[in-house]
Amino acid sequence: MYSIGEVVLYGANGVCEITEITTKKIGKNSIEYYVLKPVCSDSSTLFVPTHNEQLVSKMRVVLSSDEIKSILSEKTDNEIWIDNKAERCEKIKEIISGGDCKKLVELIRRMHFHSKLQLKKGRRLHITDERFLKEAEKMVCDEVSVVLHIDRGEVLPLVLAG
Repeated sequence: MYSIGEVVLYGANGVCEITEITTKKIGKNSIEYYVLKPVCSDSSTLFVPTHNEQLVSKMRVVLSSDEIKSILSEKTDNEIWIDNKAERCEKIKEIISGGDCKKLVELIRRMHFHSKLQLKKGRRLHITDERFLKEAEKMVCDEVSVVLHIDRGEVLPLVLAG
């Protein structure tokens, strides 16, 4: 169970603070919710039912500064690319929904590497890959900028340096 004040990564919504745990009555049922406020945007408030395992499983406490620095310092084998679009999409969806920072960093690095290869051939990333890349970058950039107390714009160069 999470507590008020904890900072969590909530899937593609990025880094959020649990501002309260509240109960709302819907019909005859009372449902307890985590109230999440995205740290990097004031635009929305998210309500996650505390007893919905599927939704709560998308939440995790943000990593420590040391954990993030360790992930950023690891090298990635950028050569690994799944040519089959359907298989690649499934794998990318799995990585994004899992929210594992290390896997997201590896994904971002591989996609940027593949994008450079495509540009040399006069091509671009597939539009679906571009969308997934932006989603992964948002998740990683939000978490790294919040934990390391740096501007969001400084994060991607750190990620790609590995």
